Amino acid sequence: MALAVDATTEIIGESAHRLTGSNRDYDPLLEMIGDARFVLLGEASHGTHEFYRERAQITKRLIQEKGFTSIAVEADWPDAYRVNRFIRNESEDEDAEEALQDFKRFPTWMWRNADVLDFVGWLRDYNDNILEPTQKVGFYGLDLYSLHSSIQAVLDYLKKTDPEEARRARSRYSCFEHFGEDPQSYAFAATTSNANSCEEEVIRQLVELRRRSEDYLRAEGKSVADEFFFAEQNARLVKNAEHYYRSMFYGRQSSWNLRDQHMADTLDSLMGHLQRHRVPQKIAVWEHNSHLGDARATQMGERGELNVGQLIRERHSGQSVLVGFTTYSGSVTAASEWDTPAERKRVRDSLPESYEALFHEVGFDRFFLNMRDIPAVKEKLQEPRLERAIGVIYMPQTERMSHYFEAYLSDQFDAILHFDQTRAVEPLERTVEWRKGDIPETFPFSV
Repeated sequence: MALAVDATTEIIGESAHRLTGSNRDYDPLLEMIGDARFVLLGEASHGTHEFYRERAQITKRLIQEKGFTSIAVEADWPDAYRVNRFIRNESEDEDAEEALQDFKRFPTWMWRNADVLDFVGWLRDYNDNILEPTQKVGFYGLDLYSLHSSIQAVLDYLKKTDPEEARRARSRYSCFEHFGEDPQSYAFAATTSNANSCEEEVIRQLVELRRRSEDYLRAEGKSVADEFFFAEQNARLVKNAEHYYRSMFYGRQSSWNLRDQHMADTLDSLMGHLQRHRVPQKIAVWEHNSHLGDARATQMGERGELNVGQLIRERHSGQSVLVGFTTYSGSVTAASEWDTPAERKRVRDSLPESYEALFHEVGFDRFFLNMRDIPAVKEKLQEPRLERAIGVIYMPQTERMSHYFEAYLSDQFDAILHFDQTRAVEPLERTVEWRKGDIPETFPFSV
């Protein structure tokens, strides 16, 4: 086994492109991307500075050199759309920090952090120098957790365009009011008691909005079409979120698949909408590795789960590049439990049988590895190994069970960016828990 690992390490070392901090670091990646219309940029955690920073650097080059027009992220549609309006100079927000203020739902640090703040500021500056509105870059959310804020967005749109229909929509959506602001309370009641679900009402509202689309789009102009599209996507999100929250009580596979199908469908809808104004469209996607690496090459696929990466490959054959990000150790911003404060935690050294440990043995601080076009690399990294995934919660005490899964890396991704030592992303709101950082393993004996 040792000889095989050594041979694999040698092949990776010979094929990897070391990253030095130069502006030309990502030339090989951009060459690999070619004319692809979807570039999916992952992350091995939701709280690592290097992942956010490097995705931003890559995306800037995609915009400037490859004509990419949109960034779609693992965030709620209405929250991200406020950022979209800001970077396109269509809002009253004075700066990037204010534009990010709708990201109030846990985990706020995913999008309210220093790296995203800098990137949103860059996007605004870039767009301010673009005269033609259809050439400006957009920022969009793909996720479906924003049930109540999406309901409000639909109502706000209808108040301006069709007050009578707004009253009917409020009546349809009122079935959620009995359960407060927590959609899980609604889902629990709808699946375990005699409470009626809101399924029929949210479907009816989406159908009615689409039925009246010709009336709402009668006025000409891109802004009219954009505002209707925003409202329609919120209405679709409400329908899917209602289904998603009820499915949580049926099992992980059902809810996971609903969520990723929604995100992939939103991506396709966004592409279709944008192409009405400018052809062709190219979109950079920022999500966790678990969403963007092809599920068929992991334990997820064996459990019957699919994801965005798989669906994009299936729907847009030959038009996508999937890039995973990995780290060996360092620190991460994460919580200990759901809906608890952000902490700065130490990331343990990766397990010896993992891809991350293999990349650590290469001896490079950071590197880019093309797994698609180098046969020897592709073959060696098709062997199953463990891969680490840290989400918004990190539990190092149960890490093997909580944060590792088996994968066939070169089938999962087209390329990998490895950063051996990484540090925690900096939240815009630094909690007491985050400031003090993780307690050393040697506590209370360390001095």
